[in-house]
Amino acid sequence: MAAEVLARAGHAVTIYEAMPTPARKFLLAGKSGLNITHAEDYAAFRTRFGAASRRLAPALDAFRPDDVRTWAMELGTETFVGSSNRVFPKAMKASPLLRVWLRRLEAEGVRINTRHRWSGFAEGGYLFETPEGRKIVRPDAALLALGGASWPRLGSDAAWVPWLGEKDVMVHNFRPANCGFDVDWSEAFRERFAGRPLKAVTASSGAGTFPGEFVVSRHGIEGSLVYAHAACLRDELERDGRAALILDLAPGRTAGRLARDLARQDRKTSFSNCLRKGAGLDQVKAALLKELSPEAARADPDRLAARIKAVALPVLRPRPIAEAISSAGGIHMSDVDERFMLKAVPGLFVAGEMLDWEAPTGGYLLTACFATGRAAGRGIAAWLADRHR
Repeated sequence: MAAEVLARAGHAVTIYEAMPTPARKFLLAGKSGLNITHAEDYAAFRTRFGAASRRLAPALDAFRPDDVRTWAMELGTETFVGSSNRVFPKAMKASPLLRVWLRRLEAEGVRINTRHRWSGFAEGGYLFETPEGRKIVRPDAALLALGGASWPRLGSDAAWVPWLGEKDVMVHNFRPANCGFDVDWSEAFRERFAGRPLKAVTASSGAGTFPGEFVVSRHGIEGSLVYAHAACLRDELERDGRAALILDLAPGRTAGRLARDLARQDRKTSFSNCLRKGAGLDQVKAALLKELSPEAARADPDRLAARIKAVALPVLRPRPIAEAISSAGGIHMSDVDERFMLKAVPGLFVAGEMLDWEAPTGGYLLTACFATGRAAGRGIAAWLADRHR
């Protein structure tokens, strides 16, 4: 995005890509359907970035979700609004969009050098490890867009943290975001239900109450509903040493109705059949209730209904950051000026997940990466113009 802005402003631009091919994380994001942005009301959209929302607002205002869709259309990629206002390319893939984008950048004079991995500062320039050996590059200005610390095998391994630390740039420790969590399942539950989804539930935490679904894994829980609560659960674990999702396993029924329906069941009916007939709980939900509340089988209808409407699912820890969709932490916003230039290193700009912000899944992550890239590109152009006045 920054290269696009700068090339169109008449600057010579080279992208140094560490991997054999560019945009591997972008391609991974599109593996099951590229959720490129989100179509909710923009006033709500710009609040989804936690404590960094205010700092990111100017960049987002200059490249809103509608602008993302227009940009994609200019590259021949038509988009549509799916469920929950998520926006996808009609092709449901990242590769067609990326191919056209790279061709357009090449036509605009942007050069891409692959297998060029930045390995720190040297002799007043930037040191790269390349197939031809070490090279030092001394550009008029540089942009780092090295990602956070999730999915390190795709390139975002946070190796840059100590190099910026040597320049007195404050970097907050990276933590998993939009991640799964470990749960202390019994061996019997794990063996029988790992890989099974829990559908049509609501989950509550300090982040709010949201409907959706998630998946039981061998380690714990995964899925979009879990990711919606991930930041809150992670922070509670760090602060209090414990955290739990509160699940409503029958969101379509009130506690009063559940109690009446459960009271009508034959006392000779097994507990699982009682839950199925009286509460509409499928096999996985019934097993989860028994796993988390063994005493529920002995509860009277009122207490059982209350437990179905609010069963606590304790989590032990987030899954490793290498498995997370994204990461929290990074360069502190106070160390970056309004042009996205590092205050401690004039001429060096940063964008994307290197910065300390996080957002839920749903197109927010990509949009903010696009927007900060464009903002940094404009910042570089303005800084260079000031230098040559």
